[in-house]
Amino acid sequence: MTDQSHTCPMTASNVIETYFLEHRGKLLDIAAFLDRVDRASGAPDAKGDFLIKALHEGLRLVASDEPGRARRLLESLSDPTNEPIPAAHTKSASGAYDEKS
Repeated sequence: MTDQSHTCPMTASNVIETYFLEHRGKLLDIAAFLDRVDRASGAPDAKGDFLIKALHEGLRLVASDEPGRARRLLESLSDPTNEPIPAAHTKSASGAYDEKS
C-alpha cells in the first residue's frame, strides 16, 4: 500500500474551510433520509433492510479515525464474489451488496 500522507496540495485548514459546508449538507441529507425511513409505514421492517444496514455500516466506517475510509466504504458496499452470476436479479444496481441474493 502506498503512503498517502501529504498528497494534497492544500493545507488541512484550507480543505476544511473550502469543503466543510458542502459535506455538512451531505450529512444532513443522510440524517433526513434516515428520519424519513423512520417515519414511513413499515419502518420497523426497514431496520432489517440490507440497504439500511449497509448505510449504517458505511456511517460507522466514515466515522473511523483510520485513513482509507473511502476505500473501505466502497469495498463494504461492493460485491465481494469473484464468480459471475448467471443472470441479474434486477435491471439496475442496488448500490450495496446483499449477501442473501
